[in-house]
Amino acid sequence: MKNLAWGITGAGHFLRESFEVFNELKRNQELKVTTFISRAAEEVIRMYGLANELSNISCGSYLEECYYEREQGASFPKTGRFLLQKYDALIVTPATSNTTAKLAYGIADTLVTNAVAQAVKGGVPVFIVPVDIAGKIESRMPFFIDREICMKCELCPPAQQCPRHAITDQISLLKCDGCGLCVTLCSYGAIRGGLAKLKVRDVDTRNVMILKELMGITVLNHPQKIPGMIGKLEKCKN
Repeated sequence: MKNLAWGITGAGHFLRESFEVFNELKRNQELKVTTFISRAAEEVIRMYGLANELSNISCGSYLEECYYEREQGASFPKTGRFLLQKYDALIVTPATSNTTAKLAYGIADTLVTNAVAQAVKGGVPVFIVPVDIAGKIESRMPFFIDREICMKCELCPPAQQCPRHAITDQISLLKCDGCGLCVTLCSYGAIRGGLAKLKVRDVDTRNVMILKELMGITVLNHPQKIPGMIGKLEKCKN
């Protein structure tokens, strides 16, 4: 039985892929996962309709809890588990450019960055999947209203039937839970998600390079690399 810790930060890029990887790990291996969720991650997970999936990965029993930053106070006491050798590894995926920058310069003022600091101090292997490594990326976006397609119907079924009351002339992403009902209700196909092409800033690339040189941290370029690294941990034990 392996005990893993999963740190989630507030990025949409690689978010669904990260959930898919941890669901796969739970299906195929005997392990427990504790999830550490930043304030921004809590919002973004809801926007992308993934909040209910967390219970499939961290069911709430011992070493399978979900810890939300908003509930952990300023001292993040639960990160002390890394000093007690409770986990075989900490995986942070996706890691925003903000989180990557803080880790590169030793700042540990959030739940996830503090977890990384404590893990390194406790000799627990840390794996980071940054969203901004180099070049250009295509990032999956939450639902939005395409104003060039929207007919501004006087009676708008998506707005009337949204269970979160998140739709006016736009979608309030802080209310949206990503259920997708609005997509099916719009007769004109004006509500959709999609991909955005983004250029990675040079400062973010430099921070990733710094991160790669830090003791106890391994940088991965995609969540799909995580199962292989977990397999290597098992071989090292044996």
